[in-house]
Amino acid sequence: MLLRTSVLAAAMLAACFHANAQSMVNLTHQPPDGSLAGLLLTDGTVLVQGNNYSDWWRLTPDINGSYKAGTWTQVASLPSGYAPLYFASAVLADGRAIIAGGEYNFGVFAFTNLCAIFDPVANTWTNVTPPSGWDYIGDSPASVLPNGLFLVGRKFDERMATLDPATLTWTEVGSAGKRDFNAEEGWTLLPDGNVFTYDVKTAPHSETYSPSAQAWTSSGKTPVLLKGPPYVKVVKYGNGQVYHPPGEVGPGLLMPNGTVFATGATPKGGTSGNTAVFDPATKKWTTGPSFPNGIDAGDSASALLPTGNALVRGSNNQLFEFNGTALIATKFAGTTYGTLFVLPTGQVLVSGSALYQASGNVNQAWAPVITSAPSAVTRGSTYAISGQQFNGVSQAASFGDEVQSATNYPLVRLTNNATGHVFYARTHGHSTMGVATGTTLVSTNFDVPAAAETGASTLVVVANGIASASVAVTVQ
Repeated sequence: MLLRTSVLAAAMLAACFHANAQSMVNLTHQPPDGSLAGLLLTDGTVLVQGNNYSDWWRLTPDINGSYKAGTWTQVASLPSGYAPLYFASAVLADGRAIIAGGEYNFGVFAFTNLCAIFDPVANTWTNVTPPSGWDYIGDSPASVLPNGLFLVGRKFDERMATLDPATLTWTEVGSAGKRDFNAEEGWTLLPDGNVFTYDVKTAPHSETYSPSAQAWTSSGKTPVLLKGPPYVKVVKYGNGQVYHPPGEVGPGLLMPNGTVFATGATPKGGTSGNTAVFDPATKKWTTGPSFPNGIDAGDSASALLPTGNALVRGSNNQLFEFNGTALIATKFAGTTYGTLFVLPTGQVLVSGSALYQASGNVNQAWAPVITSAPSAVTRGSTYAISGQQFNGVSQAASFGDEVQSATNYPLVRLTNNATGHVFYARTHGHSTMGVATGTTLVSTNFDVPAAAETGASTLVVVANGIASASVAVTVQ
């Protein structure tokens, strides 16, 4: 586990070198229409947006649990009139996926307020009415709160709203104390249930949101500038509206030691992107390593590896691991855009097309712990399971702002003892969507798939690519 004082002297932090122990392989079957945004569903399959914007595809691992040999099937397309690019997104505690807004719609600047929810069981997308009075949402920050509510920030001001998945109704919440508007920010869920961000418009300021107080408080100034200049100066949209982008930052990722690894775009006049580490416990910032050779992480993706390192995509398509002291250049991704998130195998799906395998050991202190599970299950039936740390120690994925692909929810994997065949049981009804819940008792429900093989099997709970110790179960 990384130490809280993991950031060392500046000279050591500047070190950046290549490591060859990591591996990356392409999927045997590439996504049929490419891959833009992606989400890990609670049945172990992957939901990916195709290049036509409205089409979505599902990657299912093979009978041995291999995503490399997995197969793609097309699922339902988005409702008519909605074909977004760069939107807010999440997997909810009930197992459905939600997307909200979009910087583009049908390839045109729109900052749309359209929203839709995907039911993986019914294979349907359904329109969701936007928050009242929100004519625009755009590519906005978002996070699922520990209580399961989906929190979204309106792009052009400080307004915020939560979606109740049970009723699909929005409630506007307070945002007192917000220093600037929400545009281009990324939000990081902290273990105490608060949401952290480092500002773009008012950089180098950072702030933390308390959902209970419905207010923002200052978290100090970043020690280095993480904001880069805007890619364009003026964007025209809607009925004559004009948007002046504030610039870009990189993803902010909660690490296993409770600190946030914050990455940036290349600041004006700079030579490469900076990084910094924020400690929520002390509210202190420490300078991190800079990216080498003009590289940065502006408007890019990151994922928390099961080893505890952060994986970040650089602007030149280079992947870097941050090990608490240095940025280690590893493999080249297949594309400069797309999400990164950890699969239940511990591999990272890179832009929906390749698998990144890190080297190193997993600290079992980060693993889920099963305290109560059924000893026998029947195919097609639903069961409860409880334990500790079912949501992992982090959301485990972050982007500069949009296309959130957090994986802080439990998956249940069944493995038949005789054949070794793998089956994922769809989970839903998680008791919390918090992170780093420690010894608190948590629970979820799982549906035993009808296709599961009968007989003696093992069952594990997986969170952020880390599996619990297995328990014996008989599938009937």
